[in-house]
Parts: sequence; structure tokens; C-alpha cells
Amino acid sequence: MTGRVAAVNLGVVTEAEWAGDASGRSGIDKRSVGSPVQFRVDGVVGDFIGERAHHGGEDQAVYAYAEEDAAWWATELGRGIGPGGFGENLTTYAVDLTGAVIGEQWQVGSAVLQVTKPRTPCATFAGFWGVPDLIKRFTVRALPGAYLRVLREGEVGPGDPVDVVDRPAHGVTIGEVFRATTLEPELLPRLLEAPDLPESIRDKVRRRLATRS
Repeated sequence: MTGRVAAVNLGVVTEAEWAGDASGRSGIDKRSVGSPVQFRVDGVVGDFIGERAHHGGEDQAVYAYAEEDAAWWATELGRGIGPGGFGENLTTYAVDLTGAVIGEQWQVGSAVLQVTKPRTPCATFAGFWGVPDLIKRFTVRALPGAYLRVLREGEVGPGDPVDVVDRPAHGVTIGEVFRATTLEPELLPRLLEAPDLPESIRDKVRRRLATRS
């Protein structure tokens, strides 16, 4: 089955004690829109981002989460989780985000996107859901979704196909990066085989490996 965009979601301003921004504002609450949205190198037009020290930027311009993985969490928590419930800009269907290779490129609408890194769960995420142990549970489940660069700006809308147009041969996946940097440090050396992994992560990997040698 061809992967597609199930929903495009934009963040609204949420003020709360759990918000990570110093001003107490967060953009984690994202709502689906019915029409195509412009995806730019620096992010999605109309998407509010609160804590820019940790969110947004070229390596995290777009966040994607799978509809199928959201359904698992809905069952696990006994609650409905609609599009944007994970703070994602793209809710995907029939796209293997955990198995996506770092650096692979997608044609989506008129944009070209590139897989960069997994999402790391944070206290803002746990506060938004009202689940105090969410970070631990999210880490153990290891289905983090994928951040994307925008290589070619364009419009993306609900129902657009997600076509993989290039996949690097190294095979390092979103799932491997997440597990290596959380619960399985023995996987860390493998991450250096992925040149498109953001340099900030590669630096952390080198430092952690240096302390083990």
C-alpha cells in the first residue's frame, strides 16, 4: 500500500505550567487543517513553536508520526488520540517511520523532505497528555516518529502520497538512532555510518564513545 498523508497539523498557542518555553507557552497542541500548507526550510507556515531552543530549526522543520502507532497508544491509554496528538505536523498512514533510513528522501505534495532524527520525549509532552510516566513508557515503546528537513519547499496537504525517492545504503534507521541514544548504547558506533544524521547527535555519539574507550 502506498503511504500517504493522513493529516497536516498546525500548532496553536497553549499556555500551561508544563509548557517548556520560559514564557509558559507551547505549540505541542496541533490541529489538523483541510487544505495544503506551505513547507519551508525553516518550518511549516502557520505552525506555532514555543521553545525554539529545542524545537524547530532546519533539522527539525517537520515532525511526522504514524497513525498506526497513535492507534496503539490510544488503546494503551484508553483514550482517543486524534491527528496532531503527538505534536506532529504530519500524521502518516502506511509509512514505516521507525524503519525510515536517516537521510532518505520523500516526495510529498510538491515538497521534498529528508529524514533526519527521531523525536526525544520531553516533560512538555508528558504534561500535555497528563501522563506523568509518559517519557519512560514512550522510550520503552521506541516508536518515536521522525523529524524531517525540507530539501525542496512546497505545499503538502491531506491525502498526498508519500513516495520514497532516495534511500541511503547505510541502512541506519530512526528506530536504531532512538534505541542507541536511550536504552541500547551498544548501537552507538553504528550511528556514525549515517552522514545525514544531524551533527549535534554525531558529536554526542563521539563523546560517549570516547568515554568508553
